[in-house]
Formats: sequence, structure tokens, C-alpha cells
Amino acid sequence: MAVTQPAAPSAPVPAVTVPPARRAAPAPPSGAAFTARPPAAASVPSVSSAGEESGGGGAVRVAGPVPGALAHRYAALPPPLRVALAALRLEVLLGDPRDAANPYSLPALAAPAASAGSAASAGAAGAAGAAGAEAGAGWSGRAGALLTAAGLGQVRAADQRVRALRPLLRRDLALGRAAVAWGGPGVPPAGRVRGRAGVSSPVSSPVPAALLGPAALVAAAGGVLRQAALVVAGRGSGEPALRQWQPVLAAAFADLLACESLTCVALRRPAAPGPGAGVGLLGAVAGYVVPTVLADVLAQLGLVLAECGQGPAGTGGGMLAKLTGDLPLAGVDAAGAAYWQACLAGALPALAGEEPRTAHRGPVPAFFRLADPPAPAPAVGVAAAGEQGDGHTPGGHETDGHEPDGLEPGGLEPGGLEPGGLEPGGDGVGGDDRVVLSGLLRAGAARMDGADGGDTGGAALGALARRLLTEQRALRRPCRTAGADPGAVAARALVDRQALLWLAAAVLGVREAADDGRGLFLGGTHWALLALTGIAGRLGVPLPGPAPDPRAPVWAELAGRVRRGVDCDVYATRLLW
Repeated sequence: MAVTQPAAPSAPVPAVTVPPARRAAPAPPSGAAFTARPPAAASVPSVSSAGEESGGGGAVRVAGPVPGALAHRYAALPPPLRVALAALRLEVLLGDPRDAANPYSLPALAAPAASAGSAASAGAAGAAGAAGAEAGAGWSGRAGALLTAAGLGQVRAADQRVRALRPLLRRDLALGRAAVAWGGPGVPPAGRVRGRAGVSSPVSSPVPAALLGPAALVAAAGGVLRQAALVVAGRGSGEPALRQWQPVLAAAFADLLACESLTCVALRRPAAPGPGAGVGLLGAVAGYVVPTVLADVLAQLGLVLAECGQGPAGTGGGMLAKLTGDLPLAGVDAAGAAYWQACLAGALPALAGEEPRTAHRGPVPAFFRLADPPAPAPAVGVAAAGEQGDGHTPGGHETDGHEPDGLEPGGLEPGGLEPGGLEPGGDGVGGDDRVVLSGLLRAGAARMDGADGGDTGGAALGALARRLLTEQRALRRPCRTAGADPGAVAARALVDRQALLWLAAAVLGVREAADDGRGLFLGGTHWALLALTGIAGRLGVPLPGPAPDPRAPVWAELAGRVRRGVDCDVYATRLLW
């Protein structure tokens, strides 16, 4: 497939060359070329695809004036340049998702032969040229080959690693989960730290174990949502019956943004290093609430796709069926959520401690500002590598490109995680995260008193935040005694309610941080109001009086994104295909 490239600028354009492909890396489709979909009069720099070791291979280029412009045109919340380049290279290696001859296309990945995720199926795919991996390499071998060729080993910050992996994550959960776990060239992906299967992770992974599955699930569910929105938006004008699914997809979009907001914040939150350190409240909540909420989202998407004639034989239905089958493999099924639910249940007494009576004051904490680089971690190891090794300054510019001392990919030591590591205080479950989240709920509730009379959305969001804050106060007393029997039904119900309230606090924090005067959708009230409305519905909390219906503007944003080639993520990332 060949698409006309944009006109080259008059000045010479520097080219960023992808490292030579390893023997196991797939080559881009023969003769493939793509054109990014930037805004009018905007373009992006030249990017060469991975060739053979001899320097051959087809080049895939996107023209533009300067390399630094790429990161700022890649998404509404721009990443560092190296992250944007790595994502572009990975997108090129994966090829056109609509090309049936492409082994990484959506139909090929959703085929029954690819659903097992076993060594045998990976070997068969390699023999067909899908990954070039040896028999027995499995999903980790296929993912490692792709990421080595794309240069992902240079991206060490956990949230930026997941962001650069988005092109792969949204196509396939099993392959994407293996990619999240990949630590770097030459690092055995099978090495694991001590702990239970639900929380252990590859020793070199910069992504915390609790967030491996949720990060991959959010992106994969976003791929299914995009397919459903493409069908409804494309055929809705000619088939009025399909319009009834627009509010459903809008609510699914808001839920997905809420789950991704929580996951991104948890990835950016500095964690205490050393064996036995806790995963943090945000990580434990994400491990439980993301699979739980997205199970409802996937059920709604299945209904929409079925009613639109996109059953398992279609692309969207096949993606959903493949994703559902891969949930246990990624640890984000009901069993994985139950593990984190039990961990949180044991910590309920500590989480019910007294909190400040005032709302959060001052700027939103840095880890809620998704456009900023993550804060440095306190020491070396996976945490420090994930927070310090991304090679960019707070302004988003590249540094000299060298890894910090002691942070070589082969020498990373994990923060580790023991089953008993969920201790209150510090960076474990409880501690500052609990206070910050409660303060954000209070701040959201305070907006109702100071909201402009014409800002109906802000007033409704503040009223809903106050209703949720009242619910959190009501939970404090029963939580103090729930730790005596963490396995009891009452304790699990309290965890469910408390986790949803913290999800609401994460939504409020991310929305407030993005409301910086640039007019970003993430900084608006519509998606946050719809997400909090869904949380209130799951809690059975009555809505506080009449409020504007946010579903129409949220659907308009989703439909506009799928038409313009923009991903349905919190960053509003532009797609190449």
C-alpha cells in the first residue's frame, strides 16, 4: 500500500534512523509508506524504518521542518521526542492494521491461531514471517524483537514506556502485555522477582508489576472502542437505528479515560525502592478497579458490535473475543482483581484514618500533570530508572541521550514486592496517597460554592464531587473494623466502594491539572462529569439534582477523533494508520 507523502520542505530535513533490525524482528510491509495525519499546515520530521543489518530495507518517511516539532504534533499532550520516535518506529514495524496480508493486522491478530499465546502458536507465526521468532520464544520473544528494532530500550520512565508501546498495546493484549514486561535488549524476559504470581514481574521491567496488566488492558480496550466508534460514526447518518449506541459509546469512552487517568497517575507516582516496598495505594487500586470497570465497558462494546453486525467474524468482534480470552494471561481477569481486592481489604483500617478537614490547596501534585515529565525517584533500581532515565528535561527537550550512571538495562534491580508489602504509610497502601486523593475530592466539592453561574458543567461536577465526598465520610467508620476479617463479604464491598471513590478523585486531579487554558478536552468538564456519573451509578449514589447531559459532547469528541485519526487515549495521540 502506498500513500502519497507530503511535500518535503525547502530546507534539508534531518532523518532519525531506527536501529538496524535484529534477526527476529519483522520487516515493514514491502513498499509501505505512510503519511501522518497532522493538522493543516503542520508536518512531522523524517523517520526511517528499520532496515536489514546491511543497511537495506524500505524507508518510511514523514516530512517536516525540525525533529523537535514531532513531539508537539504527536499528541495534544506531547511526549519527549525520543518517546514519539520510538512509537513511530513501532507503528511502522507493525504495519497497516487493515491489511489482511500483514501478520500484525487486526484480522491476523484476532485469528484463532494467534489466540493461544503459546510457544507453538508463536513458532507457527514466526514460520509464516509474522515475527521471525524461533519456535518456543513465545510472546516475549516476539515483543522483544519488535521493541529492540523500535528502540524502546531507551525509554525507561514507566509512564513513557507504556505510552511508546501504545501502537502495540491497542492491537493485542497478550503481545502487548509481554511488551510491557520487556526490560531491554539482552535482558531475559522470563526472570521474575519473588512474590505471588499476581504481583511478580520481570526483574528488568520499569513498569510496576501491579500495573503491567491494567496498562495493557486500557490500551487494548481502547482499540476495541475505536472499532465500535468507527462503525457507529461511519454508518450512523445512513442507519438512524445505530445512533442509539452513541450515548453508550460516550459513556464507555469516559470510563476508559477514567481508568487510564488512574493508571497513568499510578505509573508516574514515585515508589519506594528496595525489597518489600509497597506498591502504593494508586497501584493497588488500579490493579483492582481497572479490570472491574473495564469488564462492564467490554460487555457494552460487545453488545454494540453485535447489534452493528460486527460479531466474532468481523474485525471488531474478533478483537473483542481475542481480548476477552487473553484477560487471564495478562492477570486482569476476575481472579487478578480479587487478589488486589483482598490486599486492599487488609489495609482498610489504615485507610480509614482521619484526614485533613480542608480541601487540597495549591497546584495539583506533579504526578497528576500528565504532560510533565515524572518526578525523580529517590534511589536507583527499577523505580529510579523509570523516573530518571527518560533523558528529557521538564520542558520536554532531549538531554545528551545517555542513561544515568548505574541504570544500564542489564544491571537493573527491582523494587520487589512481597505479598505482605501493602503496609500503611510512606509509599505503601495508605500514607500520602490517601490524603492527596481525599483532598482532591474536597477540592472538587468546593468548586460548587465558587463556580461561575454560567458554568453549569463546573457546578454539576462540584455538586457530584460533594456527593461522593459525603459517601467517603460515611465509609470511614465501617472501614475501621473491616480489617478483622478481610475475606468477609462486607470488607470486599467496602473495598469496592472505596476504590471507586479513589478512581473519582484521580479523575478530578487529572482534569484539574489539564485545565491550563489551552482548551484541551481532558481539561474540560464533560468527560469528567460523565465518568463521575458512571461511578455514582456503580455506587448506587443518587445524582445531586438536574445537570447538563455530557454524553452528546463526549460522543462528538470520540466521533471526531476516529474521523481525524486520533486515538481515544488521555493524550489524544495521532495515529499513522
